[in-house]
Amino acid sequence: MEKVRLGIIGIGAQGGTYAGFISEGKVKNTVIGAICDIDPEKKAVCAEKYPDVPFYDNYIDMLESGDVDAVVTTVPHYFHPEMGMEALKRGIHALVEKPAGVYTKQVKELNEFAASKPELTFGIFFNQRTNPLYQKLKELIDNGEIGEIRRTNWLITTWWRPQGYYDQGSWRATWEGEGGGVLVNQAPHQLDLFQWICGMPKTVTSNVKYGYRRDIAVEDEVTAMFEYENGASGVFVTCTHDVLGTDRFEILGEKGKIVVDDSKKITIKRLHTPELEMSKSMDMSDVMRLFSGGEQTDIYTEEVLEFESVWGEQHINVIENFSANILDGTPLIAPGSDGIYGVTLANAIHLSSWLDKEVEIPFDEELYLAELNKRIEEEKKQSN
Repeated sequence: MEKVRLGIIGIGAQGGTYAGFISEGKVKNTVIGAICDIDPEKKAVCAEKYPDVPFYDNYIDMLESGDVDAVVTTVPHYFHPEMGMEALKRGIHALVEKPAGVYTKQVKELNEFAASKPELTFGIFFNQRTNPLYQKLKELIDNGEIGEIRRTNWLITTWWRPQGYYDQGSWRATWEGEGGGVLVNQAPHQLDLFQWICGMPKTVTSNVKYGYRRDIAVEDEVTAMFEYENGASGVFVTCTHDVLGTDRFEILGEKGKIVVDDSKKITIKRLHTPELEMSKSMDMSDVMRLFSGGEQTDIYTEEVLEFESVWGEQHINVIENFSANILDGTPLIAPGSDGIYGVTLANAIHLSSWLDKEVEIPFDEELYLAELNKRIEEEKKQSN
């Protein structure tokens, strides 16, 4: 096999983007094997755009056609685990879109099934992991550049969505159709990066607002506080009603601080002496000297790294990496099994809000599912 024949399940905005990249030759080791969509109008569109590509209206038929070596699931979140498992059952490699599912119980089922098929490639579309900025940030933290983490804060409110965005599809921003709001639609990449770089917390406490500034049932504003095993704390804030938007990720360590602004610039401040040692050796005269006209740069060095982000390049990199793993065993940047972590964080944030208390990780998955189903039933009653 020289190139992977990728089947695209769902040819909407995201699936169409991937099809465009591949058909334009931007993904060097991949071709479109087939396209599947349940919308009959998409067939004529695809026949014009991709005349030599088979089209299916049933993804099982596509999986069994012999036309594809692998698939990507660009469909509503609930279907990712099911479609991933059906592909793997038939010896087809699976690349699932984010999030890996709506709730941890279904994602664990997918992960366990994938683990039983080690000969097949199982990936997840965490394209931000290919972003050179976040790769560098992870390298800095893993290498102990600022020592043990004490506090993390990510304010990511660059997801402004007007009411018309939510009104364009009946499944969107519903518990039954999407399984949540900003946490499962816009912010899964940041939840993944948060844990990928800083680790998973042990507890979550949240303040979540549902339909706060938009006429929707699900969350459009989130403030979550994390606590880690070492006593460090974290705060994650996101929403979809801030038209001005802020993207600022701050990590404080015992030996310095790293700040990421707008996902384009990393500022690293490295202390000459770890903070605890400074606390033991300095007195108030030193404080006055530092903070009343003195040079704080006496205590640290500063490095600024700037990055350019080319739209689409990260998505291309994920597909190329996935196909390379199939072709020659190149390690996956985003193994499919990693999808559980972001879903765990999103579920814990929801559950803390629903129960109005701190939630430990791991939490009661059956309780989460019961609470989710309550909201689905309430939604159905209101729509009747």
